[in-house]
Amino acid sequence: MDSIFAVFGLYVDWDVKSLLLFALVFILTADYIKNRRPASFPPGPRTFPVVGNMFSVDHKRTHESMTQLAGKYGDVYSLLMGQEWIVVLNGFEVLKEALVNQGDSLADRPPLPVLQDISHGLGLAFSSGHIWKQQRRFTLSTLKYFGFGKKSLEPIILDEFTHCSKDFHSYKGKAFNPNPSISNAVSNIICSLVFGHRFEYTDEKFRKMISCFEKALQSQATIWAQFYNSFPLLMRRLPGPHQTVFHVWNDVKDFIREEIKEHKQNWDPSDQKDYIDCYLNEIQTSKGQPDNTFDEENLVSCVLDLFVAGSETTSTTLCWAFLYLAKYPEIQAKVQAEIDRVIGQSRQPSMEDRANMPYTDAVIHEVQRMGNIVPLSVPHMTNKDVQLGGYTVPKGVTIIPNLTSVLYDKNEWETPFTFNPRHFLNEEGKFVKQAAFIPFSAGKRLCLGENLARMELFLFFTSLMQHFTFSMPVGVEPVMDSVFGVTLAPCHYEICATSR
Repeated sequence: MDSIFAVFGLYVDWDVKSLLLFALVFILTADYIKNRRPASFPPGPRTFPVVGNMFSVDHKRTHESMTQLAGKYGDVYSLLMGQEWIVVLNGFEVLKEALVNQGDSLADRPPLPVLQDISHGLGLAFSSGHIWKQQRRFTLSTLKYFGFGKKSLEPIILDEFTHCSKDFHSYKGKAFNPNPSISNAVSNIICSLVFGHRFEYTDEKFRKMISCFEKALQSQATIWAQFYNSFPLLMRRLPGPHQTVFHVWNDVKDFIREEIKEHKQNWDPSDQKDYIDCYLNEIQTSKGQPDNTFDEENLVSCVLDLFVAGSETTSTTLCWAFLYLAKYPEIQAKVQAEIDRVIGQSRQPSMEDRANMPYTDAVIHEVQRMGNIVPLSVPHMTNKDVQLGGYTVPKGVTIIPNLTSVLYDKNEWETPFTFNPRHFLNEEGKFVKQAAFIPFSAGKRLCLGENLARMELFLFFTSLMQHFTFSMPVGVEPVMDSVFGVTLAPCHYEICATSR
């Protein structure tokens, strides 16, 4: 009898093993059939079961990995991230063809789980279709009414500089981290437009909100976020670093909701002082209209997007500028000489001065190019089948415009990996804008805050150069390493700002 049970147990044991083996083979085969590259689809590295190409890129330097892959697979190639295909675009001509010439076909945002769980498809940055068009149209017209991109905004920017300057002066030439002061100053410009007031740099709630941006934008570009996008049902239920991004953005949203609550308590429809006042009025006047997208949750998302677009990129660019000027003091001296010649020390700069300051303008542009602030732009999605680089990309595929490949393209720049303001100057020393200079992306989804950013960069940069000379602490060399995230920021550093 014992021998019979032994044989039966052995049979059952092997039967279970066979079943597991069959299940494994079935899953791998099904995964291969489901996720093999379609005909005429862009090529790419070999995919692996379940994870695809998730480990084909270095997620700490994703922009560099994606640029290197273009050297092997071409300017248009594909990656399988978990269970979803993405197509990476590289080089100026390819990005121009996609984002400008076929911009309508790539105007949507992909419903990536991380982005959906943050924005719920609302706001300006990650919405698509009717919501995006209606919100963008209203936001642009409203902000222009309050001086967005116009000369009337200059006094607000220059007044904010005086607060930033006092903060810099308080260190009396000793080493300090410039990032908090610059972030506060730049964010206060968008605060003036959106909230109708600025915040003191000592305001703890304001400082906490600003610090949240950096943490969230870095978290959104980690491999944990990629796992979240690939396996959302599982990752939503698991603790880990990927949950940080949601906690951070919720804190920022709570800050915004408090401001909206205060606005509602004192709201006067006949006296609209800022963006929130105008939006609250639009909510009231649009009630009952077909296809209406105006409500308080959309307002929260729009304000959040305005803050990120209107503050984080500009402050990061200025932090790169200090490093490059400290690294190249001869360039800093030439900028200051031009400022002294055109503006002097007795008045503040104006946007009208930019035309007479080609070298300063060239340095600002070169900082943006080398800083490569948004290295992979923001993802797009095809809303119909398109032809890119001779390949067919079906509807619903995520598109990554690799801006790094354009800003460092050896075919477009004389010395792509060297800080060289002459990239933007002709032989006569006059400023020349290059077509391949697209730090704000291009096409239908061009950064909404571009005009504001350009104005802020020129006025803040010129004012800072007018009043300070920047250098590294004694015995310290500038470290040009960056921290990868949605934005590419310099590693935290300290610098000396000596009054001129």
